[in-house]
Amino acid sequence: MSTPIQSLDDDAKMGNLPPDIWRGISYLKEELKVLPHQPGVYRMTNGLGEVLYVGKARDLVRRVSNYTQPNRLSNRIMRMVSETEKLEVIVTKSEIEALLLESNLIKKMKPRYNILLRDDKSLPQILLTADHDFGQLAKHRGRKNRKGDYFGPFASAGSVNRTVADLARAFMLRTCSDSVFATRTRPCLQYQIKRCTAPCVGYVNKADYAKQMNQARRFLSGDSAQIQRDYARRMHDAAEKLEFETAAIWRNRIRALTGIQASQDINIPNLKDADIIAIAQSGARSCIQIFFIRGGSNYGNRSYFLTHPGTTPPAETLTAFMGQFYDDKEAPAEILLCEMPDDADLIADALSSQAGRTVKLSSPQRGARHKIMTMAIKNAEEALARHLANSASQRRLLGELAEALGLAAAPERIEIYDNSHIQGKHAVGGMVVAGAEGFMKSAYRRFNIKDDGKFGTVQGDDFEMMRQVINRRFERALKEDPDRLSDNWPDLLLIDGGKGQLSAVTEVMEELGVSDIDVVAISKGPDRNAGREQFHMNGRQSFTLPPNASAMHFLQRLRDEAHRYAIGTHRSKRLKTELTSPLDAVPGIGPKRKKALLAHFGSARAVSAAGLKDLEAVEGISKTFAQQIFDWFYSGQK
Repeated sequence: MSTPIQSLDDDAKMGNLPPDIWRGISYLKEELKVLPHQPGVYRMTNGLGEVLYVGKARDLVRRVSNYTQPNRLSNRIMRMVSETEKLEVIVTKSEIEALLLESNLIKKMKPRYNILLRDDKSLPQILLTADHDFGQLAKHRGRKNRKGDYFGPFASAGSVNRTVADLARAFMLRTCSDSVFATRTRPCLQYQIKRCTAPCVGYVNKADYAKQMNQARRFLSGDSAQIQRDYARRMHDAAEKLEFETAAIWRNRIRALTGIQASQDINIPNLKDADIIAIAQSGARSCIQIFFIRGGSNYGNRSYFLTHPGTTPPAETLTAFMGQFYDDKEAPAEILLCEMPDDADLIADALSSQAGRTVKLSSPQRGARHKIMTMAIKNAEEALARHLANSASQRRLLGELAEALGLAAAPERIEIYDNSHIQGKHAVGGMVVAGAEGFMKSAYRRFNIKDDGKFGTVQGDDFEMMRQVINRRFERALKEDPDRLSDNWPDLLLIDGGKGQLSAVTEVMEELGVSDIDVVAISKGPDRNAGREQFHMNGRQSFTLPPNASAMHFLQRLRDEAHRYAIGTHRSKRLKTELTSPLDAVPGIGPKRKKALLAHFGSARAVSAAGLKDLEAVEGISKTFAQQIFDWFYSGQK
């Protein structure tokens, strides 16, 4: 009698397939015996616990049984089956629930054999808050935790910033935070330049400000023509009364509204809230282009690039994309597609359930909608062509870089490090990442330099700062991925500095037992001239590259990006620290008490130096609380 392994080997020979595939198929056949005929989500994992694939099913038994029929499997899926050593399932109440759970798990686990949407940052929106007597106009990202009206999404942060500025000019709404609003004692610059009616100091009452908010809400909801007509009427009335200064104010507000609408080059009758989605494919790469239409206005377009097997049909790619894209975003009333995805009805039902209203999917074949879809497809094709050209150029540069530095192979991931501080204060470290697709901004990291004794005294010591940054980066990497299975490990470290920084980094890497990553330090040349940079590597004499060499320009670009990022994070940290009031640290001080104290004393420094009797004299400050404030500033608890 043969052993199970011998039987598998015999079957492999008979079926002309490797033993690993038959082992995976045999395991799945055994699991089928205990699977329910119910909807759900299944996960396939390998022997290391790495999730290989996440899928959803109307009937788990029927879906998983497909993986046990090798004549119907592609080479890619057969590789997945050969690696599968564990199958986990989650039974759901419906197929819709399974679809939503599948999308969530794919985004969270990023399985290797799924089509992944890697660039999935939350899109910016405009928020008109409703949890304050005088609502705020603000840019918003992320979860909708705050009460108010959200408008968007917009394709980019720049378009939101421009729109917020124009809306403030047109409707004179406040853009300051609630904490700043609570502490104002006189109007700010926004009031002086006619972008706010200064509700913080009572220059406008609640009723009139509510009208301003309502006008902005109506404009963003699509009622722009009526508001512009109303503004034009007021401008003409003021001009007829010879109130030319007032007329100029209304004229400027009309111009602001016109500025918001200036880029609206997509106008489709009866299309109020919709996403227009088109796909272009070339081999194993796809570009999905989305135009966001809200309130009848074009809020811009954005490209997403996906990698998948070359034989993947567009409908399957669209299905994978839509599940992940709308997982944390509310779908509009209509979604226009260049072609219908797989399970279109199921996707529509799932999005409708998520949004709490009907979401319609359609693929226009004629008329104005088909015309605009043709334009979206062309945009997707052109974006994909540019992306592929840039990718090819980037890979060529990586090859030239490897040759110039004498590396064994072209690096797939480069991490560039730089520190920024002013005499040791507000010190931060910046990590920038680049690869075959260019700069990977979602992988950038900032490190707040600590001076807590664990890493020694680092204040003002560039070498110790660099040691700390590298130690924290790779100590955490080793803890999270000791077997180095993920693609988050670099092939090359580029350090902004000279031999001292190179030595500090090398010591840290050796202490951590990470000695197979190339390290290059880049320092300014004589007179700090660009083009004469010096490069330092272990085991080599310092050297430079020809000023016109592509590798030299590439290294300069990498260094400059790290420098830009480190300085930007340092400035943000410094600004945040300098704008923080000492009163914010006092327990029990909220916006009202803070405003009363500042109105009475004029500054936070004066509050900290005030006597107990003076604190008790402030309106709204009880004797008990005055004692608490006095004790806070005079008992060494600062």
